[in-house]
Amino acid sequence: MLSHALDRGVLVITVHQDPGIDGRATLLTRISDLVRACRPAPVVVVLDEPAARNAVVGLILRVHRLCSRLGTLMSVATHSAPVRRALEAEADTGGTRLVVHARADTAVAAACAAVA
Repeated sequence: MLSHALDRGVLVITVHQDPGIDGRATLLTRISDLVRACRPAPVVVVLDEPAARNAVVGLILRVHRLCSRLGTLMSVATHSAPVRRALEAEADTGGTRLVVHARADTAVAAACAAVA
């Protein structure tokens, strides 16, 4: 369902598939645990094509709220233009801004530059 790696000090979490209704809570817990364990590293969540569904948007927004509370920079990378638009439109503007990219390499490079 997901994999993770550290890339130049950035926690990169890749969601490989839509977890479905039953798997969302488990996925949220796994991502939240990774974010807390690697804190204060910036986080990039990459949504592979099978995971880039509107149903995952709510989960990503919950992770973003967690990152905002922790003061952690978070970005999302997805090729899906509708998902990018939904994330940008629905992101919480009260905390750390959610940055949405079309490419993972761009998201990681931007996160590295932001904390440098």
